[in-house]
Amino acid sequence: VLPIAVHGDAAVAGQGIVYEIVQMAKLDGYKTNGTIHLVINNQVGFTTNYLDARSSTYCTDIAKVTLSPVLHVNADDAKAVVHAMLFALDYRMEFGSDVFIDLLGYRKYGHNEGDEPRFTQPQLYKIISKHKNARDIYAEKLKAENVIDSNYVGALEAEYKAGLEENLEASRKKDLTIITPFMQDEWKGFEQVSDEGMLQKFDTKVDKAVLTDIAKVVTELPSDKKFISKIQKLINDRKTMFFETDKLDWAMGEMLAYGSLLTEGYDVRISGQDVERGTFSHRHAVVKVEDSEEEVVLLNQLKDQKGKFYIYNSLLSEYGVVGFDYGYALASPNTLTIWEAQFGDFSNGAQIMIDQYISAAEDKWNNQNGLVMLLPHGYENQGAEHSSARMERYLQLCAKHNMYVADCTTPANFFHLLRRQMVTKFRKPLIVFTPKSLLRHPLAVSSIEEFATGNFQEVIDDVTVNPNDVKSVVFCTGKFYYDLLAEREEKGRNDVALVRIEQLFPLPVEQLKEVLAKYPNADDFVWAQEEPKNMGAYGYMLMNFNEVKFRLASPKAYSAPAAGSYTRSKKRHANAIAMVFDKNLFN
Repeated sequence: VLPIAVHGDAAVAGQGIVYEIVQMAKLDGYKTNGTIHLVINNQVGFTTNYLDARSSTYCTDIAKVTLSPVLHVNADDAKAVVHAMLFALDYRMEFGSDVFIDLLGYRKYGHNEGDEPRFTQPQLYKIISKHKNARDIYAEKLKAENVIDSNYVGALEAEYKAGLEENLEASRKKDLTIITPFMQDEWKGFEQVSDEGMLQKFDTKVDKAVLTDIAKVVTELPSDKKFISKIQKLINDRKTMFFETDKLDWAMGEMLAYGSLLTEGYDVRISGQDVERGTFSHRHAVVKVEDSEEEVVLLNQLKDQKGKFYIYNSLLSEYGVVGFDYGYALASPNTLTIWEAQFGDFSNGAQIMIDQYISAAEDKWNNQNGLVMLLPHGYENQGAEHSSARMERYLQLCAKHNMYVADCTTPANFFHLLRRQMVTKFRKPLIVFTPKSLLRHPLAVSSIEEFATGNFQEVIDDVTVNPNDVKSVVFCTGKFYYDLLAEREEKGRNDVALVRIEQLFPLPVEQLKEVLAKYPNADDFVWAQEEPKNMGAYGYMLMNFNEVKFRLASPKAYSAPAAGSYTRSKKRHANAIAMVFDKNLFN
């Protein structure tokens, strides 16, 4: 595959994404063995003169970052353009390096059909209006050299115009304007589904014997290599939880999900900042030998493994890396492709990818995509930039069966969620608000039986209370459930049911109705969240679930998602919890 990226001069100099992509050029997990960057340099950006569009001498000076060659060529010189392209191709194939071609030309008309370029560059466009086009310049050169004559030129033009007319007429035929999937061979056999199709149950369970085989491998370090004591302890703890206590934590559930998919023939790719270890030191999918720093990936040593496990610590980029992983998922629908944010808050660095591709590509272009975004989210008094993945923004983008949005509370449910992403006959982006404090929470554990049976639960009802005693039904999502659970136990409030919504989109409305029907004596229905009133899922729930009138328990509306003060943050959180159990407290 020969990658060719086409830029404008203003964009290649001004857009930060270009720098991110150039820095990825030689990194494992992202390199392409050389991309040819073709810069259409028309010396203007919409109406902005090139002198105002950059500080550098050339628009292609970004190439200096990787010491890539740059060929500056006159776009009016057809032979020079061909020579530059051939040189770039040969260089790329020989050295596996990026090459930039600065195709110096001009824009004959305005930015679009209705634009008047003389408003902003009257002198330049006075010259351009009298300048012959590149075709005529080359034709006259060839005629002067007696290579061709005027009759040949006229016949060639007539033939080309006839071809354009023929294709224009063909494009008007409806049977030729059907939108087909990108990369049809790779996407053969996949279907498009509605919200109802997304809500059906899928078989994601894995036989205990298979889980045991996976666990044996991922809980055993090579005996001939030495690892630091903390890694030894971590791996031993995983062995204990699987083979003795039967209380599997989040990281172990995640390892089993990946391992099970690998044994079934799916590849798994994870990328993002610090993903090998995990931002919160929970994953350790790659462990290093103490003396040599040799990397050991236990998930690539499974018995009867059919798929390959790839995991890459990315450069410190969101936009570029999410874009790369989105493209990877587009080209390889049978790979579980995951991008994980260092903190969910930082995913807004990739907002363009989220808005224009992840949430809208199927609606715009009929292109499905199975990219998974893992966004660490939760209020643990770490301030406004380390608390919220901006759940409300993703939910605002949800419509027309465009993606899944989930916020799991148990390792087993996360396991089934990841497996569901592959076993379906369709692909949807999956946004998961993942935990931080729950990674080691003593109650956030699952038994082996929960992995070996069942499937993903969109809603988890409260089975610890007598439904007839319940007066208040509290709906919540994610880590906040455990905070409410601790408060309920402390207060001894058996009249409060805590219902977890594990999947926010598509919202399992019928399941929620069934849950409500179980509590005949309830007269208080609460939506509880740790996010401020104007954030989180509250507004989304008001729009999409009107079976009951919610009483809100949350911090009041704020402009920042969390307080910078530790004391103030704790107080807001405590107040939100208190509102759940006291009707007389108001948001």
